[in-house]
Amino acid sequence: MGRRELIVCLLLLLSGASFGHSRFMEKKFVQQVLRLDSIMTAHYRNPNIDTAYVMRPQTRWTVAGRFNLAGAKFKVEGIDEGNHFNSELRADFKSTLALYLKYLGFSVSLSLNPAKLAGKYRDYELGFVYYGRQYGFDLIYQDSKNYTGYHKQESYPRIELPADLFKMKTFNISGYYVFNHKKFSYPAAMTQGYIQKRSAGSFMLALSGQGQHGKLKGDYGIDLRITNIGIGGGYGFNYVPARRWLLHISALPTFIVYSHTSLTFNDSKIPLRYHFPEVIITGRGAIVYQVTKNQYMALSGVYYFTDIGSKKRLRIENEKWRARLTYGFRF
Repeated sequence: MGRRELIVCLLLLLSGASFGHSRFMEKKFVQQVLRLDSIMTAHYRNPNIDTAYVMRPQTRWTVAGRFNLAGAKFKVEGIDEGNHFNSELRADFKSTLALYLKYLGFSVSLSLNPAKLAGKYRDYELGFVYYGRQYGFDLIYQDSKNYTGYHKQESYPRIELPADLFKMKTFNISGYYVFNHKKFSYPAAMTQGYIQKRSAGSFMLALSGQGQHGKLKGDYGIDLRITNIGIGGGYGFNYVPARRWLLHISALPTFIVYSHTSLTFNDSKIPLRYHFPEVIITGRGAIVYQVTKNQYMALSGVYYFTDIGSKKRLRIENEKWRARLTYGFRF
């Protein structure tokens, strides 16, 4: 069955039988759909790339199953009225199962969090990720209520902090621009939308932003608000050691050019002074293996790290990571 016949059959199944004027409108609609599909196909088949290094998959469809795992850690250390304090909190691991469908570069996905469905995980997260050849970005908003950890202050015993005492709202964005995008493909490693045929690397520009609002209830109350914007650059490399393998690593450090932080600890405000270098670092890695001509598996990960302030007064470290295991079929 050809492409035209397949589209017509799908439309008939969706709309049911029709006659007269409806059949005429249906025919025009099919023609418009076929025209749009032809434009999409031409754009998909003829990207501005060096085909000796990078290629598009020859198929139209991709269906993949994904397992995602994510975590976060937050640490505050400083001095309040001469007393040294140290608080560290970790978020529970977040795991999701996802079904991913792509047609000519356009994709949709459906994700399920088993722990959330069972009522064991109460965080809320909204993310939008775009990995293009020339530019791309991660945009993630998270409302977390499941941090656990400890608080330690001089002359006081270490206090374990159970869940529900600390709440954190976080907004992260990490964007990049690739200079050598005709030979080096970021999506080949991170989303498998391309296939890297030969090893290549590229310098990149990077922009990162972060906004946070955290509250710790209890005997040692903390109210923290952070806004950071960083600009920098880095390097990424796709290594093809053998015909079916791809190894990727990239690091995008950005230096903070704008920062506004306020911390209230035990009803007293602690100033956070700029301490060079203050950075936001985004690192990515991936291993991709082509199982057969039209089947692949991939393990990829993203790591975010922020370090601001100084231990002499106040230092804040923030880590967030996520890993993804994918098995996909192309046809």
